[in-house]
Amino acid sequence: MIQKATINDVKEIHALLSTFAAKDQLLPRSLSELYEHLRDYTVYRDSSGAVIGTVALSISWENLAEVRSLAVMEHRQNEGIGRLLVEHCLSEAVTLGIYRVFTLTYQQSFFEKMGFAAVDKGVLPHKIWADCVKCPKFPDCDETAMLIEL
Repeated sequence: MIQKATINDVKEIHALLSTFAAKDQLLPRSLSELYEHLRDYTVYRDSSGAVIGTVALSISWENLAEVRSLAVMEHRQNEGIGRLLVEHCLSEAVTLGIYRVFTLTYQQSFFEKMGFAAVDKGVLPHKIWADCVKCPKFPDCDETAMLIEL
């Protein structure tokens, strides 16, 4: 079941993201950052109500949003949960009137299957890079920038 995250989900989201951040597969998010941006997050729950997947749609500019912090528990990967979460974000973007969505990712083939195409990071507005300054990999980002036009 996909639904917007609630305050009670923050610690589960943090634990899930921390698992993948420890493996250098996505950027870490602090608890304070998750609380501050809770409205951006969507979760996928299993039948018991536990959070087994999460994603965020972050508005970057008047015509641009970012899919970020996509994570699905390892034992539930390859079931289409990640695809459903990204599709939810894309639908939400269209509902908001945003038709360009990007991601910075290590999972290029996954996003290509979703219709995203690799782009030069230089085509993204400078406003996006405010988050990058906080990244431990800045300025040597090794993620691939990808964009989809809806």
